[in-house]
Amino acid sequence: MLYYLFFFGLRRHFSPLNVFRYITVRTAVASLTALALSLLLGPWMIERLQAMQVKQYIREEGPQRHHAKAGTPTMGGLLIVSAIVIPTLLWADLRNTYVLLAVGATLAFGAIGFVDDYNKVVRKHNRGLTAAGKFLLQVLTCAFVGAVLVGLQAQHKYSTQLSVPFLKKLHPDLVVEPARNLPVIWPIAYVPFVLFLVLVIAGLSNGVNLTDGLDGLAIGCVLITAVALTVITYVSSNARFSEYLEIQKIPDAAELTIFCGSLAGASLGFLWYNAHPAEMFMGDVGSLALGGAIGTVAVILKQEILMVSIGGIFVVELLSVILQVGSFKLTGKRVFRMAPLHHHFELGGWSESKIIVRFWIVALVLALFSLTTLKLR
Repeated sequence: MLYYLFFFGLRRHFSPLNVFRYITVRTAVASLTALALSLLLGPWMIERLQAMQVKQYIREEGPQRHHAKAGTPTMGGLLIVSAIVIPTLLWADLRNTYVLLAVGATLAFGAIGFVDDYNKVVRKHNRGLTAAGKFLLQVLTCAFVGAVLVGLQAQHKYSTQLSVPFLKKLHPDLVVEPARNLPVIWPIAYVPFVLFLVLVIAGLSNGVNLTDGLDGLAIGCVLITAVALTVITYVSSNARFSEYLEIQKIPDAAELTIFCGSLAGASLGFLWYNAHPAEMFMGDVGSLALGGAIGTVAVILKQEILMVSIGGIFVVELLSVILQVGSFKLTGKRVFRMAPLHHHFELGGWSESKIIVRFWIVALVLALFSLTTLKLR
């Protein structure tokens, strides 16, 4: 909204405001705005959550040393979501469908997490929504994102083709062209596409949720991922860079850089209060929203496969739970001491701070590696 005020209104009277026409400037300002909101509103949020008795409940089957964290304010994800959405609304061009879609997906996944957290707080236990109910709501949200993208495809603004790292000439399409043109089976033709969106977006949402088990672990990894996505979004929307890197050019995604910048700024600000020992937890309202935001951006940018590397920590944490549950049900034996993976290292004697920092290092290495693949063939 300030973008419209400065660029379309006041710049005619004060020419230096022309600087807000540049994506890089508005991305930097949005990041700083998100950071400032997080830092300034953090103490107020902690105080309000404490006053409302919105406190974390620790699973009885979790590591014993986690019981000392019981009573720490949770649902701090409300601060994260606000710090993402408000700067985006202030500095992005709201006529851009991709921006609105990313904001909408973030709010939708955040709402799912809010309902889950609210049930936990009211009922005073650590269950919340059932796994089936939560997953159904995530699937419906992914289906909505898919419907919007299909509409954009009809306007030749989006492609259902995948980008494969190292194989830039390979672009498999999730929708078979002849099937797409047959009215009778047209909806069926898009089922693989929607299922793929569920795998990517819901998978990342749950991956971030599972990673959020140690102070600052998830939000630090999200920060690294958000910075990487900011870079990829910018180069994907720039004709010169996209041609040089031989990646799919998505000109309408330029404004999405501002959303990614806000995501990075909000994550950095929340880390200030979530660093060990945490003064506030994000809760499901934060973790599901962050994962949904990352997944939606990846789908828009056609970097779904690359997210296996960029968000590698989230993928590994999710897979560790799947392997643990599958192995126990099939063989009665556990693969890890405890899942998700960070608990395995906890029970192995690693200190919480050491696990967090080492996971951050791995996340950073994976993000840097992912950026190098943009040029490698």
